[in-house]
Amino acid sequence: MIQGTTSDAGKTTLVAGLGRVLAQQGIRVAPFKPQNMALNSAVTVSGGEIGRAQALQAVACGVEPQTDMNPILLKPSSDIGAQVIVNGQAIGNMDARTYHAFKPQALSIVVEAYRRLCQDYDIVLIEGAGSPAEINLRDGDIANMGFAEAVDCPVVLIADIDKGGVFAHFVGTLACLSASERARIFGFVINKFRGDPSLLRPGIEWLEKETGNPVYGVLPYWHGLYLDGEDAIDAEQEFDASAASIKVVVPVFSRISNHTDFDVLREHRQIDLKFVGASDAIPAADLIILPGSKNVLNDMRWLRENGWVPALNKHLRYGGRVLGICGGFQMLGRSINDPDGVEGPPQMCAALGLLDIETRLVPRKRLKHTRGTLVCLPTRAALQGYEIHCGISTGAALERPALVLSNGYSDGAISADGQIIGTYLHGLFDEPAAFAALLAWAGLVEPQSIDRKQRRQEALDRIAVDISQYLDLANMPLGLRRQQMNTCSLS
Repeated sequence: MIQGTTSDAGKTTLVAGLGRVLAQQGIRVAPFKPQNMALNSAVTVSGGEIGRAQALQAVACGVEPQTDMNPILLKPSSDIGAQVIVNGQAIGNMDARTYHAFKPQALSIVVEAYRRLCQDYDIVLIEGAGSPAEINLRDGDIANMGFAEAVDCPVVLIADIDKGGVFAHFVGTLACLSASERARIFGFVINKFRGDPSLLRPGIEWLEKETGNPVYGVLPYWHGLYLDGEDAIDAEQEFDASAASIKVVVPVFSRISNHTDFDVLREHRQIDLKFVGASDAIPAADLIILPGSKNVLNDMRWLRENGWVPALNKHLRYGGRVLGICGGFQMLGRSINDPDGVEGPPQMCAALGLLDIETRLVPRKRLKHTRGTLVCLPTRAALQGYEIHCGISTGAALERPALVLSNGYSDGAISADGQIIGTYLHGLFDEPAAFAALLAWAGLVEPQSIDRKQRRQEALDRIAVDISQYLDLANMPLGLRRQQMNTCSLS
């Protein structure tokens, strides 16, 4: 199990890289995260929902993502509550106290999923969540040491040195653990180091002497590494975007979801991509993209409260383009109605009125892999993606569809003047031809296409090479059986 001293310490990347290394050796390996809290999710071929990070890790391992790889997914819908996804399907919304009472049942669920994976794979690489040092979350924990103790597995702890205080992170984390939990820590990995690792030698020697645990290695800071984010938005573009040909702006809703849709835009050298938060000025743009949302009614109000309605109207008057994806598509319509209380108390709100559609939220979520053809632009292009939404949209605008799907149905809409496109399909930019067609529609002359899937594979290979070079894999507890672990550390 890979646990971190903090969130964003590098757990996801390390599991993905180790999975790629082991898969390249012919070992059948699978990722596993018992509990994930994230608004970036993926859809399995069986129609289940899991964390985006576990889908990425499955790709790294060369296996098909499945719901057992992330049996519990929490999708925050407010500051005090979240939708709970169990074995790929939503079972309802819970506040913190309700979920805490659910944890004994949740532990059984995640252990059963883990056991099923163990039957099918030689090695299961487990990713923790946040940090095991969260004292307030220890009771009933299923995400870190609580799970490790339940299944009796060894733990490697990773920390991000780029944030500073890496040795304090390691020692402080150990100090917050019980004796049996500390005994599960086999060693450490230092992540995101810039410079000559030999300069760390005095600190590493001190840490090993202080804790009795080895440092398995120091991983570099990977510049230009574009991988699917687990949850936090990475707005950094590692090139001079001032020379880009078009400007793309994405509002950061309070419950923005699946912003990984825009990763390929962030790495495109012809695009200056800006994520705009509540306190930010809204800049001029060629294309404004309204992203997905976990709470579309509240985020529609967020748009109004943060000045986006006049900004969008001005943007369109000057000939700009607007693209709405999933929840953003619903916001483009006339109204959004939640009579069954899917997102909270039953309510209805007026939307932007830019497309002639109305949306009703329904309890049953649509989870589906989808193929189709982009038909709303002069250049038709095949694409594939996934749907993950609770809304059903109707209205005259759908008579001008954005996509024709492989099953013969249509999706989305384009406005009569061609300035506005809406669709339920995530992954719209992942196919190079469709990506280039949409960039041309946004005003980019001679757009260059990017093969997002190929770049993802190249990034995973790059991580695997560095992990093999910089980590002492021979002494890490990979595939360590229970009997071996008891003999080595816990007897």
